[in-house]
Amino acid sequence: MSDEPKAKKKKGGGMKMILLVVIAMLIGGAGAAGGLYAAGFFSPKDEGPKEDPNKPVLVLAGESAEDIAKAHAAPHGDAAAAHGGAHGKGIDLPPPANPTAYQATYFQLQTPFTSNMTDTDAFAQISLAVSTYYDLRVIDAIKTHEMAIRSQVLMMLAQQPEEMLATPKGKQALQAKIKVIINDILKQKTGYGGVDNVYFTNFVIQ
Repeated sequence: MSDEPKAKKKKGGGMKMILLVVIAMLIGGAGAAGGLYAAGFFSPKDEGPKEDPNKPVLVLAGESAEDIAKAHAAPHGDAAAAHGGAHGKGIDLPPPANPTAYQATYFQLQTPFTSNMTDTDAFAQISLAVSTYYDLRVIDAIKTHEMAIRSQVLMMLAQQPEEMLATPKGKQALQAKIKVIINDILKQKTGYGGVDNVYFTNFVIQ
């Protein structure tokens, strides 16, 4: 009779020991999990840099460049931050591989460009229009920074010889130079280019 209570007591002590071990394991596991969480193990994986909400997008044929610009416009705070980060050389926006699948938008600069020639008393007066396959933010940027564009175009125009501008090849070369100037200014000011072509709507040398 005296041995039976001792046996029960010994069995109860073993159960307590097992419970203590299990609790210790649970506590240790929770601590390890907490450490992994603090280290970022359970955090969402980095998906890489996000697309800049201010980057103009291509407009499909039949779509409205204005509607696309509004649909992709960044919230006011994000837009300010993105514009604040736009600096340096910026990014060229490539023309579409299949232009017929996209909507071209045209914009006429209202005031002509007038400048003396570099090697004669004659002067040139040209009127310009531009086109883009991207949304209306490209045209809006041209309007916003037209003063800087006009200054650079006039400086370049004053350096052109009259005989060169009198030929079709010379006019084509001038178009290419003006396109580069406009896109460079847009990249400096907004981070992106986007002008696909430049057109002469009036060209006079006299």
